[in-house]
Amino acid sequence: MKDYKEDKEFMNHVGHLIRHPRFQKLDGIVQHHHSTRMEHSINVAYTSYKIAKKFGWDAKSTARGGLLHDMFYYDWRDTKFTKGHAWTHPRIAVRNANKITTLNKKEEDIILKHMWGATIAPPRYKEGYIVTMVDKYWAVKEAATPLRKSLRKVRRFHRKILD
Repeated sequence: MKDYKEDKEFMNHVGHLIRHPRFQKLDGIVQHHHSTRMEHSINVAYTSYKIAKKFGWDAKSTARGGLLHDMFYYDWRDTKFTKGHAWTHPRIAVRNANKITTLNKKEEDIILKHMWGATIAPPRYKEGYIVTMVDKYWAVKEAATPLRKSLRKVRRFHRKILD
């Protein structure tokens, strides 16, 4: 997902947030076993942004909400945080995001409701549904990284045998 750096419009919307020291702290926190929280957030933001842009929806708010949706600094796998994490961390993320930028109502709702499915309240805006689904997609993709790598090795091995 290095494409995002070359996307001038995307970087105009979120580049200053990506470079912010508070956001950069996410780079040292493991998210889905094989990604950092920063990598995950950028993946979600850029993919969501491209989808919103394709539909002609609010791509800027989608990118910003997607980028800041997991802006919290604890390990959610720690048992003291596991209970209620799906409900609690979006509120913490909004509070932390407000320390580095001013959120509009749509961005705040995207962050607060991105755990819909694990929580009751659905997103209020269509852009929130994008971030919610893209977040799940990237969580699975990032967690499955070792499995995908193993499958590639097996396929290469089989090709060598068959050649």
